[in-house]
Amino acid sequence: MIIGGAVVTNGNSTSCDLVIENKTPILRQKDILTEEKADSPCRRIYYAIQLMYIDEGNLSKYHKLYWDLVREVVQAAPSTVALIDAINEHILHRHYYQALKQTKRLIDYEQETIERVSGSVEGV
Repeated sequence: MIIGGAVVTNGNSTSCDLVIENKTPILRQKDILTEEKADSPCRRIYYAIQLMYIDEGNLSKYHKLYWDLVREVVQAAPSTVALIDAINEHILHRHYYQALKQTKRLIDYEQETIERVSGSVEGV
């Protein structure tokens, strides 16, 4: 789990109660993408947004990375524009968690496209 910029792990116990008393970015394990697993263009976009969400001090660096990645994806796959536009809206309003949720749809689309292309290549 990431709370603010801190990585929090649960010790040996099976349950843990945390009460967060202020507004701070929180990512559960299922929403965290490690740099090593950001192994596709759309996953790298997710990773860039994740960094925006948890490390506000370096926003300009992550925004540049994000826009560079988005440009590359749209050039390579113009069919992603509608999904990217929805993500951009969240980014522009600094709603990074919502942008992450939307980017999961982009990753799913990317995976479906890869599988479809791989299937048609195998069938040739």
